[in-house]
Amino acid sequence: MPGRSSTSAGFISFSGIESALSSLRNFQSCISSGMDTVSSVALDLVETQTEVSSEYSMDKAMVEFARMERDLSHYVKAVQSTISHVKEERPEKIPDLKLLVERKFLALQDKNSDADFQNNEKFVQFKQQLRELRKQYAAIWMGLFPTFCSVLCTDGMHADRDATGSEGIDEDMIVTQSQTNFICPITQLEMKKPVKNKVCGHCYEEEAIVRMIESKHKRRKKACCPKIGCSHTDMKMSDLVPDEALRRAIECHSKKKKRLLPE
Repeated sequence: MPGRSSTSAGFISFSGIESALSSLRNFQSCISSGMDTVSSVALDLVETQTEVSSEYSMDKAMVEFARMERDLSHYVKAVQSTISHVKEERPEKIPDLKLLVERKFLALQDKNSDADFQNNEKFVQFKQQLRELRKQYAAIWMGLFPTFCSVLCTDGMHADRDATGSEGIDEDMIVTQSQTNFICPITQLEMKKPVKNKVCGHCYEEEAIVRMIESKHKRRKKACCPKIGCSHTDMKMSDLVPDEALRRAIECHSKKKKRLLPE
């Protein structure tokens, strides 16, 4: 019978456990939404040049969400592993499922380390987006006010690096606006909804790249990155992630240009 495992002592029903697992997976989606919200707030703080201490609180919140996601994922794996084991072994006596789950969960937890967060996709994207937004904004201001910003950035560079560590402004990003690429390699127009390729790091207008990939796959062909010189020759939809930092930078650049235009 579905959802049951037979033993000499009777039947073990897994329907209640499977229902609980479904609820846990829903909670996983809530954690994911929470991480998206934290990321958005952190980008807002960078965009409005709010004090760094506020941004760090967002960093800590993201770490807590990543930790919850890891622990919940381990618990779900422990339950699933326990159910599979009992169904395969069909023990003579009904086992203590709670104890078995706890043992498997603790075994997974024993392998925890801070390096786990480097494998959390949303956490990695969060760090990358913050770094990229700072670079984009520095380039925007350099493009609009090169003389003023050159002095400002040079004077403030060491202070910024001390405050943010490796996340600070690097010397090689004190560049002109021409080095900030807002143009989609497919449409040759300024992007409005950019997405980044996780494999090669190139960005495109979402609608254009999705249409290109779908067209290639319908003809059973591989989709190559349209950026000239890129070696990524087998693009998939799963390679694409929204580039919130670039979208914000493009909007900021457009607004600043409008303000500087004579009426």
